[in-house]
Amino acid sequence: MPAPRPRYLCSVAAALALVLTAPATAATAAPGSPAALREVLFVGNNWDGTADVIESTGDFARIGRVDVVPDKEERLAEIKADPIKWIYFTAIRNSVGEGHDQLVDDMYSTPDGRSVVVSRPSFADVVSIDLATGRINWRFPVAGHRSDHMAVSPDGTRVAVSASTANTVHVLDIATGRQLGSFATGDKPHENVFSRDGRYIWNMSIGEVNTALDAPWLDWTKGDRRITVADATTYRQVKVIDMRERLDAIGLEDHSDAVRPAVFSPDESKLYFQVSFFNGFLEYDVATDRITRVKTLPENPDTSEDRTTWVNDSRHHGITMKPDGSKLCVAGTMDDYATVVDRTTLQQGPLVTASKPYWATVSGDGKACVVSESGADRVTAIDFATGRKTVSVPVGDHPQRVRLGRVAADWSGPSAG
Repeated sequence: MPAPRPRYLCSVAAALALVLTAPATAATAAPGSPAALREVLFVGNNWDGTADVIESTGDFARIGRVDVVPDKEERLAEIKADPIKWIYFTAIRNSVGEGHDQLVDDMYSTPDGRSVVVSRPSFADVVSIDLATGRINWRFPVAGHRSDHMAVSPDGTRVAVSASTANTVHVLDIATGRQLGSFATGDKPHENVFSRDGRYIWNMSIGEVNTALDAPWLDWTKGDRRITVADATTYRQVKVIDMRERLDAIGLEDHSDAVRPAVFSPDESKLYFQVSFFNGFLEYDVATDRITRVKTLPENPDTSEDRTTWVNDSRHHGITMKPDGSKLCVAGTMDDYATVVDRTTLQQGPLVTASKPYWATVSGDGKACVVSESGADRVTAIDFATGRKTVSVPVGDHPQRVRLGRVAADWSGPSAG
């Protein structure tokens, strides 16, 4: 059963939101100033161990590339010297990594545009990399044996990272890597979301996604899956939301309660989220604490109905919202498309063909949805107004997370020195 909801939470419910629903604002320094910054998109190439930096609007051209595993040989030697670390490293490669090492999951730049902070699942850590030199500023090993999704606070000073095998979220000082606090979650913490005012962190735990026990009647074997809302100052649990009860209440007993990517509405009253195995998304009303609408999206007839073939229990993985709240953009991962959905009517637009799209975010000007095509090693922009593709650009091997960030105005990649 979920923890009782504190009375005061109702008054702050509308303040809980996903910070990335709105694009970052460009720096105001003069172009020739040392502090001049440019807004960009960071694309994490999970199997390459690189992050491509591309324009955040327009043609989304690549500006430069960052090696996020400059210490790869050192880390591998460390792992091979420890039998337990080696077992987990190999298990990650052969399960969630689909036969590849997971070298970059998530990344955020620092407010000054000097560094990028990266979670590296196979190395079970978070590192800060200097964008000018490519060197590591600091490294934080997470609890357990795998790091996962992150979130950055609205002021850019803190970063939260899921330690997925330890059922823990660490909150770090983004400049120093020092742990400020941590809190316990459900099984396999995944997505993290800061409220817009920075007072709360929402964590979604997805449970065990690497077993073949994928039939609906075996869903209970996946573990304790829940949303944990924590105070971002004291790191104490404020609320627990068990979507199993909310799904059952509307007759969706056969739907998984593993909440995957999620996005809040601009007024922070609604949460839109995906769950394991489902081709679509759900709308949750924060104030009334119930699921209010369900949107089922088309199935690709070429997609296997064998749920054990769907990557990490995901059918659809990636959802974002136009900054004005009028439209959603959904990555239909295993169905090989992305689509824009009208938020009022829930009517989807054209199905834009995409190869295993793994994430969706908003362009710097808020006019386009940008999805990572992990099966084609490119990112694709879809116009919110028309729902149609505008451009695709090549990136590295198996792009997943795409995040808005900043670099120096004249940056073109780390120096070779």
